[in-house]
Amino acid sequence: MDIVEIGAKIGIYFIPFLFALCFHEFAHGFVAKLRGDNTAEQMGRLTMNPVVHMDILGTLILPIAAIVFSSPIFFGWAKPVPVNSRNLKNPRVDMFWIAIAGPLSNILLAIVGAIGIAVVAKFYSTSTYAEGLIKILQTFIVTNMFLAVFNILPMHPLDGGKVLARFLPAQWNYKLEQNEHISSMVLMALVFTGALSVLAIPVFWGSNHLIALALQGFGV
Repeated sequence: MDIVEIGAKIGIYFIPFLFALCFHEFAHGFVAKLRGDNTAEQMGRLTMNPVVHMDILGTLILPIAAIVFSSPIFFGWAKPVPVNSRNLKNPRVDMFWIAIAGPLSNILLAIVGAIGIAVVAKFYSTSTYAEGLIKILQTFIVTNMFLAVFNILPMHPLDGGKVLARFLPAQWNYKLEQNEHISSMVLMALVFTGALSVLAIPVFWGSNHLIALALQGFGV
């Protein structure tokens, strides 16, 4: 793979990924503010600026390596948005909504991407740039679906672990949080062994159905 091809793949895959990741973190901070905690805003994290959200491993190394080596799975993470539960009126419930806001924001972006494909296919299908734009939008949809599915896995420190906490006894959740370093190592082992490639099944199923639904809805 030459430098031009790598650059093109980074443009198609990494830039949409970076936008989706920033939107994901922004959603956490925005919902936290709605629920009474403005810590993220005070620390400059209520923004779409990728620099403030960037994690070297999860935002740069793993995603770019996946692009260069054509990995079948493509996901990553950013630095967690800070939340001070003492500012929340009902921490147990509020943390649930703050956590689930991230994956839901990616599903929202995937829906927007599907609508974008429908619009391009219906009104701009003869354009020179139509094929390339549709490919970028398809990548955008799949990337967002991967982020949503990956982050909703019921493990700490992922969003899914905090979502699950809403339904667990407080003592159980406390033990899970105290052993977060263990679940983090398990998660990294799953990433590096390729075990999480199984996520491609629901991701591509959801992406394909979403695109088909959007096209049918627009009569394409």
